[in-house]
Parts: sequence; C-alpha cells; structure tokens
Amino acid sequence: MTPKERVKAALARKPVDRIPIFMWFHPGTVQRLAGLLEIPASEVGAVMGNDVCMRWVANNHAMEGIVHERDGMGHTDDWGVVWERVDGFNQIKRHPLRGATPAEVDAYRFPHEKIPELLSNMDALAPFAQNFFIGCDVSPCVSEFWARLFGMEDAMLQNAESTPEFLRFKQRATDFMVALSEQACEQYALDWFWTGDDVGGQRGMMMGPGMWRDTIKPGLAKIFDVGRRRGLPVAYHSCGGIRPIIPDLIEIGLNVLNPIQCDCPGMDAADLKKDFGKHLSFMGGVDTIGLLPHGSVSDVRRATRKLIDDMTSDGGGYILAASHTVAPETPLDNIFAMYHEAGVTREAIFDAAADARK
Repeated sequence: MTPKERVKAALARKPVDRIPIFMWFHPGTVQRLAGLLEIPASEVGAVMGNDVCMRWVANNHAMEGIVHERDGMGHTDDWGVVWERVDGFNQIKRHPLRGATPAEVDAYRFPHEKIPELLSNMDALAPFAQNFFIGCDVSPCVSEFWARLFGMEDAMLQNAESTPEFLRFKQRATDFMVALSEQACEQYALDWFWTGDDVGGQRGMMMGPGMWRDTIKPGLAKIFDVGRRRGLPVAYHSCGGIRPIIPDLIEIGLNVLNPIQCDCPGMDAADLKKDFGKHLSFMGGVDTIGLLPHGSVSDVRRATRKLIDDMTSDGGGYILAASHTVAPETPLDNIFAMYHEAGVTREAIFDAAADARK
C-alpha cells in the first residue's frame, strides 16, 4: 500500500498492511537520528516511515517551521510575535498585545495580505502528493492563538471579562482563521484538515468546560466547518486532559483526535477508544514522559503492542504517534522498538536510509 492508501484505509477501519505512522521528533532527536542514519535531517521523517506529510500555514509555522541555527537567534512573525530559539525550540520573547489598551486591541490587524505567502509553505509537498497523505495545519486556531498575541494570563483575563473590544478582536481572529483555511482548502488537494489549540494541562482543562463551550467552541466550529463542507476529515490537536469536551468536539465535526496524552486524567487511550471509537479515529498515545525515555526495550514493545491492539479493536481508526515530540534523551533502541511493533523494523529503516543516500 502507498502511505496515502494506508492512512485512508486505517481511518475507514479497513485492512492495512501495517499501522500508519506520523511521528514528531524534537529537533535534537532529529539530529541524533540523522547522524545515525547518515542522512540529512529533512529526510528523517520519511526514512523512519511517516505516512503523513503536512506543513504549518498559520502561527505554528513561526514556532516550528522557522529553524534557527543556534540558541539566541530569533525573528518577528507576521502577527508581531517575537520569537527566540531556546534549547532548540523557538519560544515567545514578546507578545504584541500584552498590556494593550482597548484602543490598541481595536487597532490590531491580522495579516490577511500575507495569506498567499503563508500558504506557499504547502508547495514543498507537491512531490509527495500522489503517494503520501497530505495535510494542512492551520493551528493554533482559537484560544492558543489569542495567548500568543496577548500572553496567556492577559488572554485568559480578556476572555473571562469579554469586553467589547475583545469580542471584536475574537471575531476578527476567527474571520482570519476561516479565510486562511478556506484558501488552503481551495488551493491544495488535501487529505485532511488539521486544526488545534492546547486547552488542556496535566491535571485537566485550562478553563472550565462551560467557559470553553461559551467562548471557544463557536469559533472552533466555524473553522471545523471549512473542512467539513469539503468532505475532509477534520483533525484536532490539544495536549492535556480534555476529556470533558470530547463530546463537544464530535458534535462540531471532529474526526481525528491527537495526541492522546495518556498520563493526564481521563485520557487513557483504551478508555477513549471504548467510549468514543464509534465517532473518532485517534493519533498518538505513546507516552513520551515515562515510557520512551525511561522504559526498557521490552517495556516499550509491550506498551506499544497493547496500545495498537486497543486502538484497532474495531479493525482500525488509529495512527501510531507519540503523545508529544520524542525527546532527545530517548534511547534510540526504544524508538526502534516502538517502530518494530508498528511493522517497521530497524533493518527496514536502515535500508530506507541507504536508498535516501543514493
């Protein structure tokens, strides 16, 4: 099967030749694997067996798609957010609306004129479109997007107070995300439409489910609807314990939930499959906090096997992925053990690397 066929079959709960994979690695892990496999860092995902090719076209591109050579380097993105590389990742150094007056909030304008340039990030996927499952990532979509502009505390306070200027800001933010999403779906032949907002923490939701329903859900529903109207599977990413809102996400059209942060309350993968598997497919669930960095090879193989069996109990609906980026301290043998249970052996990976070097 081609990667595209494999993912489509898995999401449709049809037989596949192996479990589809879409793994995210910390930049440090990418460098370690690239060195071991003697390939460029850009080739690591494909060589390791990723079946999905995706690009960020919204603010996550500013965070993850722009790579600086060393810590301390940075950039200002199209929304006015100032970023700086710290420990290999871009971190926010300045939020453009932190402490803003009502007049300054009203004066803020979203970069509609930059949409063609943002969407051009998808052009790199053209050579892969025939064989690979192609996605466009418009995250962060709602509250996490606001937090990058205001800072987390200011954004939470503004959202709770719902001042007239913030309500106008929210509407403009949603309008921008819908416009970006509409143009992405019109311009590219997509296999799924990827959205996201981190609204969960290690102990549960960052805000009450009621507030989320009142203030976040309506805007997210409009963004989901862009993909739904085109018949695309809608995927959504949120870290943390978000079980209370999963029925709401299904209600507004969710098809694929990621990343299944299994160490958070209510996020046991098998329980989620049992309760929501009739409505959702899942991607994620391999523990990156305890299991991958600290478990033995046999621990990793056993846990990954159980996860795959649990999540495919109805014949499919699952893509293997970790619950977060795979950290640099993860033993490489543990990474290969996880892949082995998905049907991708160490030998197959090294053979793919040899082909890439040619």
